[in-house]
Amino acid sequence: MSRAADAAAVLTLEASRWQLHADRHRIELTPRPRRSCPDCRGAGGWWGDDANPEMEACGCWATRQELHVRLLPVPAWPDEEPF
Repeated sequence: MSRAADAAAVLTLEASRWQLHADRHRIELTPRPRRSCPDCRGAGGWWGDDANPEMEACGCWATRQELHVRLLPVPAWPDEEPF
């Protein structure tokens, strides 16, 4: 792919409702909150009114599936330090 195509793909993902993470071990697409959501208005959720408030995630992104593609296996950590 050319650099222009790479830049166009990055801009498209930034403008969309997906976040891209790529490294040599995996490619991940994770959903982001919609800016036009009438419930959360792009914030991704809201805080509850309880004594110990917890954030409640909005359905505009929390119920959507993530996409994971494994590329290379992650190397195993050695049991002992090398000397």
